[in-house]
Amino acid sequence: MLRQQGTGPHHGETPLVLTPPPLARRRLLRVLPLAICLLSLLAFLPALQAGFVNWDDTANLLNNPHFRGLGWTQLTWMFTTTLMGHYIPLTWLSLGVNYALGGMEPRGYHLGNLLLHAANAGLFYLVARRLLAAGFATRAESVAWGAAVSALVFGVHPLRAESVAWVTERRDVLCGLFYLLAVLAYLRGVEGGGRIRRRWRALSCLAFGAALLSKAMAMTLPATLLLLDLYPLRRTGLGWKALLREKAPYAGLGLLGAAAAVVALSRGATVTGYGEYGLAARVALVGYTPWFYPRAMLWPVGLSPLYEIPGWVNPVEWRFLGPMVAVALTTAILVALRRRWPAGLAAWAHSAIVLLPVSGIVHAGYQLAHDRYSYLSGLGFALLAGAALVWTAGAARAGRVAPWVPRALAVAAALAVLGWGAGAWRQTRIWQSSESLWQAALAADPECALCNNNMGAAIVRSRQAGPAPLRLAEAHFRYAILLRPERADPYHNLGALLAGQKRYHEAEWALRTYMRLSPAAPDGPLRLGMLYADQGRYAEAIESLDRALQLRAEYPEARAERGRALSALRETDPARAEPLTHRR
Repeated sequence: MLRQQGTGPHHGETPLVLTPPPLARRRLLRVLPLAICLLSLLAFLPALQAGFVNWDDTANLLNNPHFRGLGWTQLTWMFTTTLMGHYIPLTWLSLGVNYALGGMEPRGYHLGNLLLHAANAGLFYLVARRLLAAGFATRAESVAWGAAVSALVFGVHPLRAESVAWVTERRDVLCGLFYLLAVLAYLRGVEGGGRIRRRWRALSCLAFGAALLSKAMAMTLPATLLLLDLYPLRRTGLGWKALLREKAPYAGLGLLGAAAAVVALSRGATVTGYGEYGLAARVALVGYTPWFYPRAMLWPVGLSPLYEIPGWVNPVEWRFLGPMVAVALTTAILVALRRRWPAGLAAWAHSAIVLLPVSGIVHAGYQLAHDRYSYLSGLGFALLAGAALVWTAGAARAGRVAPWVPRALAVAAALAVLGWGAGAWRQTRIWQSSESLWQAALAADPECALCNNNMGAAIVRSRQAGPAPLRLAEAHFRYAILLRPERADPYHNLGALLAGQKRYHEAEWALRTYMRLSPAAPDGPLRLGMLYADQGRYAEAIESLDRALQLRAEYPEARAERGRALSALRETDPARAEPLTHRR
């Protein structure tokens, strides 16, 4: 056990008197990181039975041959692509390794995510142990147990399911690995309270660069390190100029990462314009985000793969006004308590810092929030759980609370971790297939337009899709159109489904609407050309397929369909086919 004599734990004027714990407990402490890794892996074990899902896995993996392998062609693609608005070369590299080891077998990709997350939980234990020791100015045995609680709260929480069980989110767990390594190296470098040692800063910056090349979400790390200097490291005695100079390499890397993210977003995704969601809506989104994640961490009920942004964000609607008021009040209270409880403000500020880039100032996609955004932003809140255990243990030793209080808190923490672990197991199971994923999403929000569209697509692609399931898929597509008629994809999916049932007139209307809403997409003219060819309208089919080839010159499917339509036209109407023969 650790005894401290004289002044309180934050003054440190009297040296600590170390009494080693019994041998059995010392051995248990040594295996704690391994146990944390194992438990964090077990909580998400159902992911190994999951496949790929039609939620970006299709575009990123199933329809993407470019990452498959580790040759020069694949490596060049990995380090230059901005597919779907992300610049993540190290993530692609890890997926390329997966392909080299096991091809397109989903289990290998899920195992990779699981192992990375388990390693992150173990790393966070090491980070938490140092931060708790700094915050309480003690190396008591309770610090190790507090760090274990923090790591398990992070490692087994249901909010982690999206990052761990979804192959596309390899970028989350890989970024988390390097992010935590960067923080751990930084903490090693500043041990002793002086300036950071160059070797450790170099290693920390190297890990930070790798985190940025895995996912741009790590870009705010310099601000988090400055926050750690304030609390719990208390390094302000070095002076602000010294601390800021120390962060210059991190800031440079962070700015490069942010610039790469903006370029990738502009090339590979559609950024939500301020004409669609104006300044008032952005304020509401920025206020909503910091409240959503701590609330979901404390009460992880109704979690979903997609919390769809409404067509109109009204800042005075209670759905948004309530979180904005709660964020303002919480911030004011934590600022007022900053001297008595600096850890609370530090955890709150860290969450806000990490979430700022995805809070709505710059927005792309259909989401109001995503569970995966909590992967890094929730680290501070997990740390608070362990800090509570360390504080009560110290208070019990000092006689300020009864001896049974830390034991009761430890039991409560164990039960909470057990409950969250069971929740993580259940949440992971929804990622088993596309159908189970969107069933869960629609159970959470039946009026999610994108969820309805994707559920219909999952039914159509199912091998068991007979007449009754296809009618259900059509209903989902039509409901998605009813909910958000301005979105293009449900019209395309509905048109393809109706064309397969030879309901040509309805299919043509749906496909033409899709082409009007998405005029630069070549798959609309392709599908319409195929529809015309099915009806024997070969000349019109060729005209439509030519349009598809104008939009995408290298489009083998459109070229093949044009060839078949032209051959059929030559047989039925040679005179009409002749002027179309050499058009392309």
